[in-house]
Amino acid sequence: MKSMLVIGLGRFGKHLATKLVELGNEVMVVDTNEEEVDKIAHIVTRAQIGDCKDEDVIRSLGVSNFDICFVCISDNFQSSLEITSLLKDLGAPYVVSKTDRDIHAKFLIRIGADDVIYPERDMAQRAAVKYSSKTAFDYIELTDEYAISEILVPRSWIGKTIKELNIRPVYNVNIIGFKANSHVTPIVNAEYVFKGEEHLLIAGSKDDILKIIDK
Repeated sequence: MKSMLVIGLGRFGKHLATKLVELGNEVMVVDTNEEEVDKIAHIVTRAQIGDCKDEDVIRSLGVSNFDICFVCISDNFQSSLEITSLLKDLGAPYVVSKTDRDIHAKFLIRIGADDVIYPERDMAQRAAVKYSSKTAFDYIELTDEYAISEILVPRSWIGKTIKELNIRPVYNVNIIGFKANSHVTPIVNAEYVFKGEEHLLIAGSKDDILKIIDK
């Protein structure tokens, strides 16, 4: 369990806070909108109305005590910059800031953000791969270069083993496991025989995964 601070209760901030609670974390939320704070107060550990551009407000939160602070301001980049900077100045150990533009991400990193997330861009990329392919069921980018994808077993793999196909050297991906009824079973045996209509989880570079999809 970790202690999280979520600043900004737009759609992303609310969904993030709710999911963090579901995963067993202690979550405090802060927003200037009293109505939005009231909507989520019964879900999170603590909820507060306040303008986090005000240094006194940030200081009163005790930000150094949170494992991660999320800045989810989506409609005012200047506010996002100011809040991110204040969090780091006042001792926040790890700050994750939301943005939708690369140029904004560069400034956020420069003034102290430990990580930057692009919810809209990431979801668009995920949806584009998923719905462009007949054999891809999910696609999650881990970094700018690497991803995990849930795919249907390529027809040319059916009835063959991982060892026989020489998966890693030939395709440059790792087989994580197979998925059935939302349950993932790791594949650790190179003699595993691929079956038709089976969903595989594979990890590797985005380019190598995309070569396998629809193969």
